[in-house]
Amino acid sequence: MQFWSGTPFMATTDALAIARMLDEAGYDGVICADHLIYPRNLTSPYPSPAGVPPWHPETAWPDSWIMIGAMSSITRQLRFSNAIYVAPSRPLVAVAKQVATASVISGGRVSLGVGAGWMREEFEVLGQDFRTRGQRLDEMIPALRALWQGGWVSWSGRYYDVPELMLEPHPPAPVPILCGGESEVALRRAARLCDGWVGAAYAWDDAVRYVDKLTALRREYGRDGEPFEIMLALLEIPSADLYRRAEDLGITAVMCAPWMAENVEPSDQQGCRAAIERFAETVIAQCR
Repeated sequence: MQFWSGTPFMATTDALAIARMLDEAGYDGVICADHLIYPRNLTSPYPSPAGVPPWHPETAWPDSWIMIGAMSSITRQLRFSNAIYVAPSRPLVAVAKQVATASVISGGRVSLGVGAGWMREEFEVLGQDFRTRGQRLDEMIPALRALWQGGWVSWSGRYYDVPELMLEPHPPAPVPILCGGESEVALRRAARLCDGWVGAAYAWDDAVRYVDKLTALRREYGRDGEPFEIMLALLEIPSADLYRRAEDLGITAVMCAPWMAENVEPSDQQGCRAAIERFAETVIAQCR
């Protein structure tokens, strides 16, 4: 079982200190979340019963790949990914360049967690078509793999047409691509095209339901024999037994934030370090 943590909703500079602590304590990875802007007039419905985002407009959403580059430079073994990166809101070649550069800088310690996104305003400010975001993401996934091969590369598809070119530096090894989202379309995208799935936080029974669904879809697509990552958070009392059961189920990585469980603010570095180390000693060490 892998143990990952995250950086959302903390001060941008606090995330760097937290990453160093996680690395020193033997955690496996850190995920970055993604939003480009918060528009003055937000009309896009947030995918929740309330229909509005649960954060304030002033909330900081630092660029994922700049943060990953910074965190990788001050850590040794920690890996990095996204939950999630709204890839189709950006141009294909720009995404390929950012991820490839982060992979090289980190020594191959990155994966890409993608999602279709929900905020139309983010797409419009970058000149990307919101209506075709799902179809373009389906094409973007194999296109990115093609552009990361090194040497002269190209891509020709329905939505993207990249003439033969050099895109350097290219990743030192294939970059795993994971998909987020809970809709039927997103789960099928993960099972059909991706190396894994990134979920949110779930009660045990809901986690079982998503794992079973993904297992069935991978079997449907003839991919049930291939390696597949499943990363999510569990809304249960943390314990070594819980995470052993999760691993037996097919979950490969769990997201945790030990300082939040102890009501410690990320700005309290001493308190965060103590919480991170306690969780590592009482839970992580018992799972390895």
